[in-house]
Amino acid sequence: MPESAARTDEAAAPALLRANLLQARDLAAFRGERLVFEGISFQLAPGGALLLMGPNGAGKSTLLRLLAGLLAPGAGTLLWAGVPAFADRAAWAEQIAYLGHQDAVKMALSVEENLRFFARHADRPIGAALGALDLARLAPLPARFLSAGQRRRLALARLLLSAAPLWLLDEPTNGLDAAAIERLGAMLATHRDKGGMVIAATHLPLPLAGAAELALQ
Repeated sequence: MPESAARTDEAAAPALLRANLLQARDLAAFRGERLVFEGISFQLAPGGALLLMGPNGAGKSTLLRLLAGLLAPGAGTLLWAGVPAFADRAAWAEQIAYLGHQDAVKMALSVEENLRFFARHADRPIGAALGALDLARLAPLPARFLSAGQRRRLALARLLLSAAPLWLLDEPTNGLDAAAIERLGAMLATHRDKGGMVIAATHLPLPLAGAAELALQ
């Protein structure tokens, strides 16, 4: 497979945050003995966004899982501020917030309890997260009574309770209506304005202005 590359504009990143530059060099991944992708290289600076594009089976989710440290690369290097990201797995985990296909919602807990469960590790108030995703009125409702879109909004709300600069999102708009996608867009813009970074796999347009694109074949 030919090398794919994407680059964001470093000049747009806050000067004090440029040390958090993310660099992928010739990443490859295998599923069993099958090569999923190889030669994947890109660079992402604070405030940047990268869209992973391609058909089903191209490896978008696999790449996100690799970046999240859930899958070992078959080849290549991932650097964070010039240091191999996977050299200290615990430290790398603090830099990322990963949202996969599954919402990972505890059905027996209410919306508020789900967020409080997560916030106990993040030490952040949940009020702003509830408001940002229009969940305040649903706060006392058990998650098992939520629609698919409401559960997705609850999963997205957890991102706001994380201090991680890099958000890794797998099809984040699944189940969302137009109003919820607009709220997601505001979340993403605020995160980037603060120097945060976003890498998202998607089949549909995402509200990520100026995002670079990385096409997997």
